[in-house]
Amino acid sequence: MVARADGERDDAAGAEKDAPAARVPAASSEATRHVMQANRSKNTSPELRVRAALRAAGLTGYRLHWKAAPGRPDVCFPGRRVAIQINGCFWHRCPFCGPSRPKTHPEFWEAKFSRNRERDERNARLMLEAGWTLLVVWECQLKRDRFESTMARLVAEVRAAGEGRLPAHVLDVGAPPVWRLRARRSRRRRRS
Repeated sequence: MVARADGERDDAAGAEKDAPAARVPAASSEATRHVMQANRSKNTSPELRVRAALRAAGLTGYRLHWKAAPGRPDVCFPGRRVAIQINGCFWHRCPFCGPSRPKTHPEFWEAKFSRNRERDERNARLMLEAGWTLLVVWECQLKRDRFESTMARLVAEVRAAGEGRLPAHVLDVGAPPVWRLRARRSRRRRRS
């Protein structure tokens, strides 16, 4: 931490080097501020559900937010060279469910979402270059009606990678087929 002339502290270690530090706009209400402060980056409920399902399937021996893996994914199986990234639909802009966009301070939010997507792409590229298999699970794929099928596919992918049958790759686990996405988007356009 470095003290600046205006009395603020500057955390150079946590800031990204290429992006200028953007000031976070003031919350529109006290309630909004409390909701935003309550968002966690680790041990979220989707993460806890995935980890519980992995344990129930007998897949233990993973590390959480492992520093040695590129991008510090949520769950790592170092021996299998498999990493699982559990993405929140809002923060990482899910391509499957189309989360809403905040109405206040749209410029700030677009920049924030853009940085998040760029970081996700960079981390995925680093994982591939290091020979890891990256499994991406979206929050919307962990809802009640899709949880079992998503976890079955996730467990199968982790086991297959552990047996050495798969090359390093990135996979969206539980993603609907492309034809279904196209049909859903065309229905939305017709409604608009």
